[in-house]
Amino acid sequence: MSRLEEFEKEKKITRRRFLSMLTGAGLVSGVATLSGCSPVEQVAGTGWLPQQYQVPGSWPVQVKGRVAIDPASPSLSRDDEKCILCGQCLEVCQNVQSVFGYFELPVKDDFICVNCGQCCLWCPTGAISEKDDIQKVKEALEDPEKVVIVQTAPGTRVALGEEFGLPKGAWVQGQQVAALRKLGFDKVFDTVFTADLTIMEEGTELIQRISGKSDAPLPQFTSCCPGWIKFCEYYYPELLPNLSSAKSPQQMLGAVIKTYLPKISNIKPENIFSVSIMPCTAKKFECSRPEFNSAGKYWGNEAIRDVDVVLTTRELARMIKASNIDLPSLPEEEYDDILGEGSGAGLIFGNTGGVMEAAVRSAYYLLTGEKAPEVAFKLEPIRGLEGIKEGSLSIPGVGTIKVAVVHGLSNARQLAEAVKRGEAPYHFIEVMACPGGCISGGGQPRTSVPPADHVREERIKTIYNKDASYVLRESHENKEVLALYENFLEHPLSDLAHELLHTGYTSRSDKLIAKKLV
Repeated sequence: MSRLEEFEKEKKITRRRFLSMLTGAGLVSGVATLSGCSPVEQVAGTGWLPQQYQVPGSWPVQVKGRVAIDPASPSLSRDDEKCILCGQCLEVCQNVQSVFGYFELPVKDDFICVNCGQCCLWCPTGAISEKDDIQKVKEALEDPEKVVIVQTAPGTRVALGEEFGLPKGAWVQGQQVAALRKLGFDKVFDTVFTADLTIMEEGTELIQRISGKSDAPLPQFTSCCPGWIKFCEYYYPELLPNLSSAKSPQQMLGAVIKTYLPKISNIKPENIFSVSIMPCTAKKFECSRPEFNSAGKYWGNEAIRDVDVVLTTRELARMIKASNIDLPSLPEEEYDDILGEGSGAGLIFGNTGGVMEAAVRSAYYLLTGEKAPEVAFKLEPIRGLEGIKEGSLSIPGVGTIKVAVVHGLSNARQLAEAVKRGEAPYHFIEVMACPGGCISGGGQPRTSVPPADHVREERIKTIYNKDASYVLRESHENKEVLALYENFLEHPLSDLAHELLHTGYTSRSDKLIAKKLV
């Protein structure tokens, strides 16, 4: 009996079994093509990518299609044997992130993707995952010539424990540091350190725009989320001047590790292998952007990258498990000094609204010379999971500063359209591509599929509780950041700070024809 005859006999079968039968009959490529998923068939002439998406099909399993993933993507990969064409990745890409469905088909010479990885979190079979870079890190750890340095983002320390059976939002910062040392990393630094550095640079930039010392436009948008940056480059190139030029904390620390650290130690910059542990798949794309080799330019060797490899929280969990390290039982350890101190303000970068709250705390001080009022340490109007939030703070001698916070790119699109129409009366806007912010990034544990707000809320609550317990809660009071300026960078927005800590953006609008919004 043939497999198709078997299908006719059984009639009622599972989606996976149906697709398995099609594969055996040599028909799966036909189904994929009908659903707009063929990775090879060309349409509309030479040089055009496949038609990436179509409407739901009429097959017995209701084939719905899937997002197109570039085989060369630095962020994402797909296992075709696991894909059941359920359309969940399309659902989140279009309705949560407003990427798919907002450009005309077919698309020429590019896969339209902002690398956010939310499709990873929505995929029920695990067919879509981050691009695995574990082997690159293992090879560096085994190379006696390499000094392997790792940094960890705020969002990882409230999610990693979930991979080891701990409660949602469990705080495992000390155990994570200990595990990284057991894996063989030579130094472990905290990305929160450069979250504080980001506030110093981005906050000073905002002050210059507000005071008229800079001709850059208002509102100023945050620039630490690479998914948002790429989304803006695709869909809103006219707003690129509104983006802060400050690099993300990851890229700032990468540049500092390979410039400042060699100057104060006997480490050669070309021997440093820099690794980031991030909750975000877009960070893999970010570190690969050609312009992010400022340390190499500083030393006259442009082959030196600021960050060599990014691992997601899930990849780190796999490394720890493969080494038979029992994370929950590890005694807590501290970050290495010099580039390891972080404030509560830098820590809350992991949450939606956190960058804004951190910026307000320091901007108030930088403008007035006085400590921000107590309300700035718990800005309730911009906390929580509402998609678009707004708030304001009165600053003596300056007036009322109006701010907005948005997470999820469909919400970001709404606010960007309002800015274009001149209907957004804000000075400063924080944007995070992922719902909930970095704590729910595409590289975080798949605790529920699709991601659930109650998981996001637990992670968010842990970070805010830790911030409240810190003595150091303002970025401008971070002594290690102040020492970095005194001994190396001089002051915020100095020539060297611009060289190492700031960047520019590239319009990608020629890669697509954006649909006109009605």
